[in-house]
Amino acid sequence: MLDELRHFLLTAEHGTVTEAARRAHLSQPALSASLKRLEAHFGATLLHRGRSGAELTAAGSALLPRAQAVLAAFGDALSAVREVEGLQSGQVRIGAGGTVATYMLPQLLARYRKQNPKVRIVLSEMTPEQARDGVDRGDLDIAIVAGGSGERWGSDAFILVGARRCRPEQRAFPFVTFLQGTSTRHALDQTFPNAEIVMELASIATVKRHVRAGIGIALISDAAVQVELANRRLHLLPHPLTPLRRELFLVHRGQELLSPAAAALRALLLAHPPRPGGGKAKPSRRRL
Repeated sequence: MLDELRHFLLTAEHGTVTEAARRAHLSQPALSASLKRLEAHFGATLLHRGRSGAELTAAGSALLPRAQAVLAAFGDALSAVREVEGLQSGQVRIGAGGTVATYMLPQLLARYRKQNPKVRIVLSEMTPEQARDGVDRGDLDIAIVAGGSGERWGSDAFILVGARRCRPEQRAFPFVTFLQGTSTRHALDQTFPNAEIVMELASIATVKRHVRAGIGIALISDAAVQVELANRRLHLLPHPLTPLRRELFLVHRGQELLSPAAAALRALLLAHPPRPGGGKAKPSRRRL
């Protein structure tokens, strides 16, 4: 019906079917047939045709501004879709835990942003359960979670760190750890069920600060402590139960349901998976 509306507007603008047909690159009979289809659809005569040309009827005059609005709206819609398909606009919503959001995503998202500067990135820090629920509800395009199901992205490893070198398997040390619901806390509860927990904190930076102060030791992703290990502000604590490898997965509702912006991010993430150690040089693990 859009073509019929266009032919109607051309006829109204140029005043004759002959000229409208020329502008539309159609034969005169073909354009006349198009106008007849439009009139049949509305059940009204839209144009009076005579020797002097084509004139709008009352019904045609009523249709004219509305036909113009319909075609303008369709043009806007077409432009919007083409912009999104070409990643000239749009939005991608990501949910991830603190370690992934803080240490694994910044450089990748910066690269994505450079490639797609008009796409808005919304990153939310949350627990794995919250992230999966967000995808199920349609609030997130992609979640990055530890364990469970999804597309395998990569891995990191949990290690023990402390303010000074020690052998935690030889004596009990209190733990500074994260809140319930985080994958790090789950790993601690599973691996060290009898651990004495002296602090439950919400952020990685706060955990590291209190460990550096000597309050306790921490089970933490190696990706989060590469700098502190390198400058010896924290020390790796060897233990028979560590390192604990953790698999990370991309969760979404299916590739066919991803927007172009989200699909481009998924491709970038899969091309650059994280690995234990963050790809950085590690300090010496000598036991003193």
